[in-house]
Amino acid sequence: MKLVKNTGSDRVINIIRPLIHSGHHLDILSPTISLFAFNEIQQEVQELEGCRLVLSKNSPDLELLGTEADRPNRNRLQTRWLANQLLKWIVNKAEIRRSMSPIPQGTFVIRSSSGQPVQALLGSLEFSTDGLGLVPGNPMKLIQVSETPEESEMLSQWFDTQWDALSTHSDGNQDLIDSLKEISEHQNPLLIYTSILHYIFRDKGDELDEEQVVKSATGIRNTVVWKKLFKFQRDGAVGAIDKLNRFGGCIIADSVGLGKTFEALAIIKYHELRNDRVLVLCPKRLRDNWTLYKANDKRNILASDRFNYDVLNHTDLSRDTGYSGDIDLSHINWGNYDLVVIDESHNFRNKRTPRQGGETRYDRLMRRIIKEGVKTRVLMLSATPVNNRLADLRNQLAFVTEGDDTALIDHGIGSIDSVTRLAQRQFNRWLDLDDSERIPSRLIEMLGFEYFTLLDVLTIARSRKHIEKYYGIAETGRFPDRLKPINIKTDVDIAGEFPPIADINLEIRKLNLSAYAPLRYVLPHKQEVYDKKYSTEVKGGTGFFRQVDREESLIHLLRVNVLKRMESSVHSFALTIERQLRDVEATLERIENHEEDTEEIDIEDVDIDDPAFESLLVGRKVKVLLHDVDIIRWKQDLAEDRNRLAGLLSAARQVAAERDSKLLALKAMIESKAQSPINPNNRKMIVFTAFADTARYIYDQLAPWAKKQMDIDTALVTGSGGIQTTRKELRKDFGSILSAFSPLSKERPEEYFNEGELDLLIATDCISEGQNLQDCDWLINYDIHWNPVRIIQRFGRIDRIGSPNEYIQLVNFWPNMELEEYINLEQRVSGRMVLLDISATGEENLIEQQSGNQMNDLEYRRNQLLKLQDVVIDLEDLSSGVSIADLTLTDFRIDLAEYNKKHPGVLDELPIGSFAVTTSDEADIPPGIVFCLRAEGDAIKLTTERGYPLAPHYLVHIGDDGAMVLPYTQARRVLDRVKRLCIGRDIPDAGACARFDKTTKNGREMRKAQELLSAAVSSVVGKNEERAMASLFNPGGTTALRGEFAGTNDFEVLAYLVVLSEADD
Repeated sequence: MKLVKNTGSDRVINIIRPLIHSGHHLDILSPTISLFAFNEIQQEVQELEGCRLVLSKNSPDLELLGTEADRPNRNRLQTRWLANQLLKWIVNKAEIRRSMSPIPQGTFVIRSSSGQPVQALLGSLEFSTDGLGLVPGNPMKLIQVSETPEESEMLSQWFDTQWDALSTHSDGNQDLIDSLKEISEHQNPLLIYTSILHYIFRDKGDELDEEQVVKSATGIRNTVVWKKLFKFQRDGAVGAIDKLNRFGGCIIADSVGLGKTFEALAIIKYHELRNDRVLVLCPKRLRDNWTLYKANDKRNILASDRFNYDVLNHTDLSRDTGYSGDIDLSHINWGNYDLVVIDESHNFRNKRTPRQGGETRYDRLMRRIIKEGVKTRVLMLSATPVNNRLADLRNQLAFVTEGDDTALIDHGIGSIDSVTRLAQRQFNRWLDLDDSERIPSRLIEMLGFEYFTLLDVLTIARSRKHIEKYYGIAETGRFPDRLKPINIKTDVDIAGEFPPIADINLEIRKLNLSAYAPLRYVLPHKQEVYDKKYSTEVKGGTGFFRQVDREESLIHLLRVNVLKRMESSVHSFALTIERQLRDVEATLERIENHEEDTEEIDIEDVDIDDPAFESLLVGRKVKVLLHDVDIIRWKQDLAEDRNRLAGLLSAARQVAAERDSKLLALKAMIESKAQSPINPNNRKMIVFTAFADTARYIYDQLAPWAKKQMDIDTALVTGSGGIQTTRKELRKDFGSILSAFSPLSKERPEEYFNEGELDLLIATDCISEGQNLQDCDWLINYDIHWNPVRIIQRFGRIDRIGSPNEYIQLVNFWPNMELEEYINLEQRVSGRMVLLDISATGEENLIEQQSGNQMNDLEYRRNQLLKLQDVVIDLEDLSSGVSIADLTLTDFRIDLAEYNKKHPGVLDELPIGSFAVTTSDEADIPPGIVFCLRAEGDAIKLTTERGYPLAPHYLVHIGDDGAMVLPYTQARRVLDRVKRLCIGRDIPDAGACARFDKTTKNGREMRKAQELLSAAVSSVVGKNEERAMASLFNPGGTTALRGEFAGTNDFEVLAYLVVLSEADD
């Protein structure tokens, strides 16, 4: 016997290939059988008379797809064709028996047509590329070849003995045939989609298992609240529970109208079943919503679940004494809550500097509830967790991390603060791009992987479009169709005597509003004293926010507020002017009476929903000594204000209700809708206004008329506690009024139906969040809120899942002027503000048009309000950028969990490199291939960008022309498209597969796919396609790790999806 080195020209393949002739026989004893070893001698073995194979019983997969060294062969993407060829050969030429014990060494015997052994090999060899010497192997392996006929005969007899000993055992053909069939058959698209998810999440230990998540809350599936959830809501609840358990917190940021409250109630019940103590913090206006679900009340549809959580208002955090409902705040054990649920958590997004010696609500929540006492999980609910700045998100996430900036370091986020600051800078840069470049995909790339990871780790976010697209409407019912908005422009006065709004605007701009700015008149030599007394330290004492600047900014905002009230109703405008006139006269009276000092006038006319006022209305009230001010100049300005305000008030009072053009138009609209409903017998309408004054005015003027003329009952709901109704038997509380207005969505008990029903609801924005009022199909914005988010939130009361209406209608009242002029009014009225934004970071920014502050960006509002005239826009469409839903992967984890639940073990057994063929008729999903790649070895370090969340996995969509459709940096969008192409397609597409087989000759001609793979790898490693192609399919290990580059064969193709265009077969 002679030793075989199995390298160079002294390889097993060089010995056996020349001896395999037509009519010869081949005997092989091997623990494995490789497709790629078979491919190397495929042409020769087809000529054999027959082959006997003894394979190991203990290797079910037999390493058909080879080892790590065979990656270049796998990257030829021909495994399906090769499996088919091997299968045919085995059926036609081979007989297989299985060894009942491990095979310690392999044997090859080649026999002539007469049966005489011609050559035999023995030793550490297998029917693999390694065994044949096609790839570098272990140099310690010992292989011998016969040198004489006697040696060949001896080994031949030994093989015959082994073969005969196995003859009584069952035939081993079938399991090998089954394995080859699995590789050679076309896979269904759904399987490939879930296999991609399996690879991505399994290797990171990031799979979501509903059984695992809810197991510790025995009985949760038997609760009423769990049974009421739709599938997408259950998925959201499971995802949130998983994040609460793993990270200690979560933000549910589902879009308006998707039922975040019920998801939260299911999560609360989960914790209560574990005997956890739960606190709900909510805005005061939503308190009744939350208390109802824990009350022993006939209107409580969840009464049998016996919820036992505490409810406090956001504002209760600022109090130490008194009662909140039945809770004595002086005795409450703040640190004893296991879970705190913060409804409308965006109210805590601004971490403002507290007054000297004081503590903000934000600080108290952090210190008292989250940091003190037991470990507290934090669940936040908000459709708008990021409103003005990306720092909004950071400040909310701090509740989860207890203020620890490095809490997520194990998840690739070294500093939450740094990540959000960088993302903000990138967002600002994106805003400055040309329109052609300012597209969502560009923003996703610019924001960076770490921001993506931050959102994915701690948020659950789904949009309405997402639900419709991926969950369908079979369970939820369809969302109602949105009719094109009706836009109404009216004059103020039908008599035409009241000045146009543009002229009123000029008068407002001339107002000094001196009563609210005493520091403006402090004598120069006294200013330093007042600065020291009233200015606020910023940036750790390195600067000051001057009180005089605060006053000036407040005056600018007050001018805007007067204009907003004018735009709302002439009645509200008159009341505002009247109050300001009284303030001016009171200030003049103090001066005339020679009082020693005077205090700042209380500001009543403040739009409490306008966040711009928040930072202006904190701090001590200013008191000035009259001998420290320029009395003459102050009196002159006050007198000028008095005269101008008196003129405006006189003009406004002339416009009584019967001359109020806008009110009359609303009256006509209500009458028309009641007579011609868009849905059968539905006369319900909501009228929204920003101001309680306007709401009361509309109610007083229209409620009696609606009752008399059309037998329509009306209710008024305002945040200031003003609840009125024409149904005298109705109790005047939020719950009763809203249940009478929307009995179906509120699941009003039958015994309350005798209290009657309401068809017209007049309300302020106190009900623009957190209310289900989808019995109604007609919503009227009596005034246009200057923040488009608020308009969308209003419409979200009726544009919800579970609506019984086929159509819903939005009506917008606009001032009778061009939109361009209307939008610019705020800018002209407010002038340049010098207010410093005293945030937690001490950043100093001008409020006016902050870069990145979309809600204060006039161009942004102009575009959105223009759009609102033609369509109803979604919250996720507002930014013209991306929503949080575009940046999280929770829904994909849930898809994977669902598949594994229905098909346990299937994904674990799927051969590596499997693919499916499907078709697309969508313009944004062109023909090509979506690859799921995994970097291997040193390539992991060379290709992974800092913070990339899916490393070492890469998803790339390459078009048929080799151009990149979507890069790996947009993994969420790639997955989104794969899901759209695969969901519901759980059998192979026969037509598409036939077209693919015809083009590729049943998977043999894969050159085109190989070129696209090269382009995909090039897009990851950042080198050109030619370099990747040069190293493609180079047998024998790595291809390009000779420096800084990784090549194609340093990536494993885990799975891929071939996308063909829609075409007739």
